Amino acid sequence: MAIFALAIANRQTGAAEASESSAVSIKEWEIQWFADSNKSERPPSLTGPWITADISEPETSIPKGYDGAWVHVAVPPTADWQTPGLLISQLYGLDISVYEEGRLLYRSSRDFSFDRNMLLLALAPKTEPSDLYIRIESMDRAGPSSAVRIGDFYELSETFIREELPSVLLGASIAFMGLLMLLVSGYLNVQQRRAWVSLSLIALTASVMIVTYSTLPFIYFEEFGKGLQFTFDLSMLTVFPALHFYVASVFEGKLAFFKRFGRWFAGYSVLGFLVLILNEMIGDAFFFYYKLFTFWLLAPLILVHLLLVLGQSVIQSVRGNRNSTIMGLGFLALAVMGVADMLKIYAKDSVPILHLWKVGIVLLIISLIVVLARKISADHRRLLSYSKELELFNHQLQRAEKMKIISDLAASIAHEVRNPLQVTRGFLQLIAGRSDEASKPHFEMAINELDRASGIITDFLTFAKPEMDTVVALDIQQELGKIESIISPLAAYHGTVLEVRIPDRLYVLGNPTKFKQAFMNMIKNSIESIQSNGIVKIEAHAENGMAVIRIADNGEGMDEEQIAKLGEPYYSTKTKGTGLGLMVTFRIIEVMKGTLEFRSEKGKGTEALIRFPLARQH
Repeated sequence: MAIFALAIANRQTGAAEASESSAVSIKEWEIQWFADSNKSERPPSLTGPWITADISEPETSIPKGYDGAWVHVAVPPTADWQTPGLLISQLYGLDISVYEEGRLLYRSSRDFSFDRNMLLLALAPKTEPSDLYIRIESMDRAGPSSAVRIGDFYELSETFIREELPSVLLGASIAFMGLLMLLVSGYLNVQQRRAWVSLSLIALTASVMIVTYSTLPFIYFEEFGKGLQFTFDLSMLTVFPALHFYVASVFEGKLAFFKRFGRWFAGYSVLGFLVLILNEMIGDAFFFYYKLFTFWLLAPLILVHLLLVLGQSVIQSVRGNRNSTIMGLGFLALAVMGVADMLKIYAKDSVPILHLWKVGIVLLIISLIVVLARKISADHRRLLSYSKELELFNHQLQRAEKMKIISDLAASIAHEVRNPLQVTRGFLQLIAGRSDEASKPHFEMAINELDRASGIITDFLTFAKPEMDTVVALDIQQELGKIESIISPLAAYHGTVLEVRIPDRLYVLGNPTKFKQAFMNMIKNSIESIQSNGIVKIEAHAENGMAVIRIADNGEGMDEEQIAKLGEPYYSTKTKGTGLGLMVTFRIIEVMKGTLEFRSEKGKGTEALIRFPLARQH
């Protein structure tokens, strides 16, 4: 460790003097197992059985009854490098000692069971080959699993850092993202915060796993080795229950078995946590159970969980859950990478260093972030929709209250006002017949105004009592044809063309007079909204058990605020309008169990959509 730190500290001065010769890679070495209950470090037996190993078959599993291994490495001449060194970037072992000609060159010892190690050793320049003997004592694995490289000491140290640093940086980046998500979680509502915090926990635990799976932290911070190993195991036991909770929030339905499996997994994680505590308390005597619960049983359980999530994702995707499809792809990537790593484990006697699962974790987190973003976006759209519905409901409620007041007033005074108007009109007609020619235009104007007031009162009466005296099945094509013949002169007067396309056999229940009154009001409004070269299209069709009638014009159009006020009394876009005609139209359509919807854009015209339940003609 001291040599390694010295190499980093003196890199600038050593680099200037280092030779440019490239490193030599030794891919073959010899191993001799030893059983030493007294922990003595006597030299290996040179005549004893040596096993040839290489990078394809590194032979790192310690046979039963043995405590470790001697590794013999034939070192070529090192005179080509001014500061020669040796690097084994992937080495299994807890206690490591290096000898040359019986002389101790290097020693490293660990008080924790993380057996992934490395060896960086400074060598003396020699013109002749030499032999190095590495004594490795460990739990269940010992020996190199990568090539032995001979080269410039400082270059080798940089090589090791470059190989290990990407994993540390990747884990640190994911941890930063997880912490940032955790900090901003307070701005979310309760429903969103649960999934958000789960994803934060997934990111944090995954980052810890990626960082602490690397050898680099255990080399730099060897005094914290036990803590680093504990956090890795704890993260393994935490990340998948958190993942299960997040997945359950995305899936739809009861999912009884899936949730039950999540509870089993959480229970296993609690049991695993107790095993970790016991391992810290008991030590080496508990190592077998520690390995059993934190690796050999946990790995298949994780694989079953991934397959279960993938299967449920397929089911949910078939049901139209797009988030399940995206999340399923992320889990598929993790499962494929995990299976590939598992195959590497079971294909070899020793456990290799696994890297593919890190790629799978990154792809999974990306998919989970996309799903969470889609959920938050959907919640926002739903909130906007609820807000608009609430605004519409309040508007309808206010309108209903206004209509009720007007209805009560109209019902109470309309008859009382109408009778005096009729009497006054009769006397004016009588006097007009006896007056001179100069006064007749004045009487005629007064009579017209009385007629206009009578029409307004008629609208009030229609609104106050919209019940249909006679309800029959109305042929929409026939009724709108009659309206077209009546309204055509007004359209021609305004220079507007009526385009009526109504299919036959469309029937609705209603009163012919009221139906005619409502549609003449709407068509008349469309005609009067057009300045010149106007077109009013009247179309109808059947849709989902409803008769849909569309009246569209290319007039001035309206903005959203104007559309929202349509149907209110005394509101009109026309200079001389009272708004009562459209108010009555809304009321008639409502009594006929229909709906009226306006769509408009300033300068592009207005479209009215009227929907009535279809009726069968008998």
